[in-house]
Amino acid sequence: MVGHSRQSRLGLRCQTLAHGDCLTMQMEDLEIRPSLSNGHQQWPATRVVATLPGSLPMGGVVPETPIHAFAATPACLALKPQPSLRPSRLDIDLGGSIAFVIRDVVTPDEARAILEASEVFGYREEAPGISTPPGMRMNKSVHWVADDALLGPIMQRMESLLPTSVDGRSLYGRLSHRLNMYRYDDNDVFNRHIDGDWPGYSLNETRDAMVEWQGVRSALTMILYLNDPSDGVQGGNTRLLAKNGQWIDVVPAKGSALFFRHGFTPDSVVHIGDRVQGSVPKYVARINVMFS
Repeated sequence: MVGHSRQSRLGLRCQTLAHGDCLTMQMEDLEIRPSLSNGHQQWPATRVVATLPGSLPMGGVVPETPIHAFAATPACLALKPQPSLRPSRLDIDLGGSIAFVIRDVVTPDEARAILEASEVFGYREEAPGISTPPGMRMNKSVHWVADDALLGPIMQRMESLLPTSVDGRSLYGRLSHRLNMYRYDDNDVFNRHIDGDWPGYSLNETRDAMVEWQGVRSALTMILYLNDPSDGVQGGNTRLLAKNGQWIDVVPAKGSALFFRHGFTPDSVVHIGDRVQGSVPKYVARINVMFS
């Protein structure tokens, strides 16, 4: 499978390999639990705002896999201005497909709060609304719906660094509020695939149901890295496969985000969530960048 390796202009390792098949992820409502304490953080009550069939790593479907939300915005997820953050963009050359990293999207404390929020809901083997063949997605999943208090500031920090249009569709001023989060425990991996395109989602006014947006659809995946080797994560690079047969590894960097083209187009980026080794899990949030 391997040909030769070289050093990319990103300072990341690149290598030639033979292309194989890739598959897609594609997708698509109540129970309340009391408030919880996680360390020193007091979390609001949680609720299930939708259920969807969820695929299991080695095949099979769980019919009613929950999508969660908090009954109120947790204080730690109401992001405040961070003058010390200086987001910057680094483009990745994949031979014509859109791919780039934006550094310093969230602070380490903000990344930790998002990570801890996901553990309040709890991770599962199945992923709601995701369809993958046996052996492809070998990690743990939790999907939940946040709000503008979290995702509005994130969008404001990086909007000027995002493409203004993709395939003639204009950048929408809001990120989808649905966070598809994945935890990679020891030996977990997400084998080669492309991401499907999705509608946008948010909570209704009473925060007890997930609402699908009309007139917009995603075109870019945003992978927000919530921890990294400084926390003890071993492995878990995101491998991007270029059209010329080379690959580029993106090493997780806490608070930074990787973006790339997705959907059912020739320019969508085939990628792998590389295997994690050791006792410290890797955490990421997939967030969809919307276009109208």
